[in-house]
Amino acid sequence: MKIIIGGAGEVGTHLSKLLSQEEQDIVLMDIDDEKLNFPNSSEIMTVQGNPTSIHDLKAAGIKEADMFIAVTPEESTNMTACMLAHNLGAKRTIARVDNDEYLHPKNMEFFANLGVDSLICPETLAAKEISSALKQPWTRQWWDIANGKLILLGAKVRQNAPILNKYLHELGGEDRIYHIVAIKRGHETLIPRGSDQILAGDIVYITTTKEHIDEVKGFAGKEDIHIRKVTIMGGSRIALRLCERIPHNVNIKIIEIDKGRSYRLAEKTDSNVMIINGDGRNTDLLIQENIKNCDAFISLTGNSETNILACVAAKNFGVPKTIAEVENLDYIQMAEKLDIGSIINKKLIASSHIYRFLLQADVSTVKCLAFANADVAELVARSGSKITQKPVKDLRLPKDMTLGGKISDGEAKIISGDTVIQPGDHVLVFCLNTAMRKIEDYFN
Repeated sequence: MKIIIGGAGEVGTHLSKLLSQEEQDIVLMDIDDEKLNFPNSSEIMTVQGNPTSIHDLKAAGIKEADMFIAVTPEESTNMTACMLAHNLGAKRTIARVDNDEYLHPKNMEFFANLGVDSLICPETLAAKEISSALKQPWTRQWWDIANGKLILLGAKVRQNAPILNKYLHELGGEDRIYHIVAIKRGHETLIPRGSDQILAGDIVYITTTKEHIDEVKGFAGKEDIHIRKVTIMGGSRIALRLCERIPHNVNIKIIEIDKGRSYRLAEKTDSNVMIINGDGRNTDLLIQENIKNCDAFISLTGNSETNILACVAAKNFGVPKTIAEVENLDYIQMAEKLDIGSIINKKLIASSHIYRFLLQADVSTVKCLAFANADVAELVARSGSKITQKPVKDLRLPKDMTLGGKISDGEAKIISGDTVIQPGDHVLVFCLNTAMRKIEDYFN
């Protein structure tokens, strides 16, 4: 598959590296030649050119492109580039946008008619992810499938957890209410077997159904955290969109260092949001704003180091839930070691959203798990596919993937070795690294 990516910024560069690992034919183009000078150990062809130039698009081979992805910082450039690419022969186009108004179904249909097949807004996707993390603050990761009927969650195992030092074969039973699909231990993520043990400090990834959330919470040694007061450091677009998703009975404070932006935020937010013009790195200011009584602290400045350190400070003040935007991928492991609750990375979120368009299987959603270096996807089993031919234990699935649960006829079920996947079932698949491609043969 030939894929042309317009824009060698953070999202474009990360996406090109990710897709090149899948042995795709990748062309990365940007008008700024300096942005194309990055360590390139993969087979990525770089082209200096303007993605809104017909001449440059033709020179990049747009006529043979299976997909054109425009992810420059300018939304108007991305939209124009996709329209041109479509008319020049690209089979599918995806544009990064800032205005979430474009994401309304009627507007998306309008743009599709103009040649922009799909739209992606990383800030809106990030706000959705943070909002989800606040709904279940005792988890590190939370992902709903089929309106919450089936759930994948990640939780850190503490010393008080009943499952501590247990072997997985001890946790099984006839009535399976959950399935441990992965264990993150240090820098390594394991697809566990019955002989594996759960240790203190592990982050366990579990699939379960909504009826059994409280039981899973109990054996993980977790307690409810009621989110009533939220402090956000940094008045970014993500912060603004997050405020629209948090319930109105939650009190929100946004600390923004720029005075002009503070005034603009005050005009755009509701009455439950208080805007404070100040430096959130100042501990005296945090104490003055009663950080110790805050239920969640979210740091969304443009600096990864600042966000990590701010969340560490919030934890030291006793804030139970911390969320940091960490755009530097090298810092994600550091953030985990410092026990920050949840990590948001726009590059990973955007890449996950785009990645699902590349899979040949029927994929509803793909999610990249920042902590685990893994992907999880919801795939649909096609009639006659290999996945439907035998019980799961006889399928000889690769060791770097596992099936967590399925939705069959609207009912959520946990998958065991004896489960037989039926055509039309929606199946939750957990894969390490770039193993997602291996599973396509089973579902097609």
